[in-house]
Amino acid sequence: MNNNSKIFVAGANGMVGSAIIRELKKNGFNNLLTPSSKELDLRNQAEVSSFFETNKPEFVFLVAAKVGGIHANNTYPAEFLYDNMMIQNNVIHQSYLNKVEKLLFLGSSCIYPKFSQQPINEDSLLTGSLEPTNEAYAVAKISGIEMCKFYNRQYGSNFISAMPTNLYGINDNFDLNNSHVLPALLRKVIEAKNNNSESVTIWGSGLPKREFLYVDDLAKACLFLMQNYNNPEIINIGTGEDLSIKELSILIKEIVGFSGNLVFDSSKPDGTPRKLLDVSKINKLGWKHENDVKQGILKTIMWLEETNFNRFN
Repeated sequence: MNNNSKIFVAGANGMVGSAIIRELKKNGFNNLLTPSSKELDLRNQAEVSSFFETNKPEFVFLVAAKVGGIHANNTYPAEFLYDNMMIQNNVIHQSYLNKVEKLLFLGSSCIYPKFSQQPINEDSLLTGSLEPTNEAYAVAKISGIEMCKFYNRQYGSNFISAMPTNLYGINDNFDLNNSHVLPALLRKVIEAKNNNSESVTIWGSGLPKREFLYVDDLAKACLFLMQNYNNPEIINIGTGEDLSIKELSILIKEIVGFSGNLVFDSSKPDGTPRKLLDVSKINKLGWKHENDVKQGILKTIMWLEETNFNRFN
């Protein structure tokens, strides 16, 4: 992949897609295809077919997806399954038909069984039952992984699959009804401070442990893998470090400067008890994350301040 290669970033306007575009531009890649979802509906087979035939991308970052937290996954499982299956089926198949040199498919750590041995290595895939609260999303992502693998086997494609841990950062979704845990907590605590609230209520017991990766670090990892990894087997992307939701909440409270109480609502679901990735495989290849959780949260808050917190509206 050179600076003039035609590169299609599927999902360009999302948190991950926009981070990949920033990283590509920073590294001198200047021939980028970045249609918005309004310009190209990736769920529509005819539109995707026409786009590939017209533009003939050489490399594809398939990071488009319908995503959300526990509430959204629980409420809209059919949409999470259908939309994600359609997106990935269309893009992967058209990449094959139009002779794309290499495709990176981005999965999710939720593909692994609920009670995987910790930290979770890549061999844990399909060894146990999934977490019910995000099963539809996980099934879709597993299908994408297998699709890449089988296209490689049957057609000789170079389609790789990477599994990131929980992500956050610039351009995140802060909608309290369907966002992930870290941006939801960040919004709740910032608004509680601004409103002089006495407390913040947090879903669950606070005991589950989670690993978090700043999205710009993920973008660096994706570019690294596109340039250095050609194995059909999946590869994890993460920090190899985790903390409990309670510890995360306390950290955010301290960073924001909120003086009220944190109240944990144990009547709400916790999800998977722990989800820490084994990242030894990608570390051995030469990639490691740069930002710890505190650094990443501070950068996210700085971006929110620069944009006048308009993602809260």
